[in-house]
Amino acid sequence: MQYKTKPHSQFGLENHGIQNVNMVYWNLSTAALIEEAIRRREGHLAHLGPLIVRTGQYTGRAAKDKFIVREPTSQDKVWWGDVNNAMEPEKFEALHQRLLAYWQGRDIFVQDCFAGADPNYQLPIRVVTETAWHNMFVRNMFIQAEWEQLANHVPLFTVLHAPNFQAIPSVDGTRSEVFVVLNFGKKLVLIGGTQYAGEIKKSIFTALNYMLPQKDVLSMHCSANTGKNGDTAIFFGLSGTGKTTLSTEPTRTLIGDDEHGWSTKGIFNIEGGCYAKVINLSAEAEPEIYQTTRRFGSILENVGFDNVTGRIDLNDNSLTENTRAAYPISHIVSATREGTGGHPKNIIMLTADAFGVLPPIARLTSAQAVYHFLSGYTAKVAGTEKGITEPEATFSACFGAPFMVLSPTVYAKMLGEKIERHHVAVWLVNTGWSGGAYGVGNRMKIAYTRAMIHAALNGALANVPTNPDPNFNVSVPVSCPGVPAEVLNPRNTWADKAAYDRQAKKLAAMFVENFKIFTSEVSEDVHAAGPKAG
Repeated sequence: MQYKTKPHSQFGLENHGIQNVNMVYWNLSTAALIEEAIRRREGHLAHLGPLIVRTGQYTGRAAKDKFIVREPTSQDKVWWGDVNNAMEPEKFEALHQRLLAYWQGRDIFVQDCFAGADPNYQLPIRVVTETAWHNMFVRNMFIQAEWEQLANHVPLFTVLHAPNFQAIPSVDGTRSEVFVVLNFGKKLVLIGGTQYAGEIKKSIFTALNYMLPQKDVLSMHCSANTGKNGDTAIFFGLSGTGKTTLSTEPTRTLIGDDEHGWSTKGIFNIEGGCYAKVINLSAEAEPEIYQTTRRFGSILENVGFDNVTGRIDLNDNSLTENTRAAYPISHIVSATREGTGGHPKNIIMLTADAFGVLPPIARLTSAQAVYHFLSGYTAKVAGTEKGITEPEATFSACFGAPFMVLSPTVYAKMLGEKIERHHVAVWLVNTGWSGGAYGVGNRMKIAYTRAMIHAALNGALANVPTNPDPNFNVSVPVSCPGVPAEVLNPRNTWADKAAYDRQAKKLAAMFVENFKIFTSEVSEDVHAAGPKAG
């Protein structure tokens, strides 16, 4: 089928070394991409219009398969280690050339778009994919170029996405057939061996985590929204802590659900869409996100689907717990299209403590905020991953270590300075367990969590007296509208108080042990702001 495509850039594919391909589909519309995806048997159209796709073996990010090329312009700035594995330039060049050869004679799809809602920091990008549905994902997730911008679009970062092309570990120096490789010198990302679409969006986020701090902009793995009075709030948190759910709510305006920059002017969304986890999503608890799973233009990854009735099943985890919906932010009724907000008035740091010992809400000083930002704590629960039989602490610096290219202390220092400069209130909110650890206690009621966050954001907790938590060194409000007083003190919710004390000391010691890697790089007040072991 021939499509009337939008004008394509004068900056052609030959600039990327792409030659001798078959059809090139430039900037197709959502409807055209869905038609192509179905024609090519890449997915199915479900009841009410979402596109159902499967990602095969890989249903999540392959964090250990991400590499950064060790090249002169960036090698002295990168935080090398387990998070940022090095690839030598010769290996990159060989892999790049084989990928280009693989594409010869094949159809490819191109989207020219932007990352960053603030024009002062907006990054023109180009994503080239071999599948229509991944190109649609790009169209959903990034900021679409206007018609008149396309002819002169020159990408400053390019992603070449070839999921059906695999690395050869013995030749390429990779860990497996999967590769996500960033080259900051060439402003280029290569992705292959995995269908999981999240690798595309996170590769650009990783690039901006390198570029934005060097422009005095703090890049953050967080969601953000604003209230009726224009007060901005940001929500840090790892997967499963409620970052998307708690920031997407009808009484406030959503700025974005996952990636933001904080400049001298305020907050801006890096993306133009959302990529929400939807396992067990309910219309009652998350009404706006739920509705996106019933809309034309949404992509549903690995979601349960009846191919007879065309109806989806959001409770079906037979393929993965990490089922996802990718949709343009315009699908959220309460979202802003501008993607910007003022300086935050409140910061919420979310954690899902499966040990059941962290208080459900606590007020943090700026030093404590830096400490918990560097710690980035949450906990995995039994059954979520093979081999996990009891709660397992997870520490991910900056609430997103896999995407941080510079040392975490660079981002933490910027955060601390901005909190002080703009007098931001910071809250630690535990969306995890109460009354006992996972398997004994119960998950914190979402109604209570929402009530605590509402109280924090509307100022109802500003003058409430607090009690110090003896284990975690934070200030816990003695009361909160809409929340029983006994819930606020986690020890009171445990039937076995001695068991609580043991578990709390155990988790506090984990914090202390994890923070040792930062001790020599932070100020004394930050070091002293954490939990007390012993």
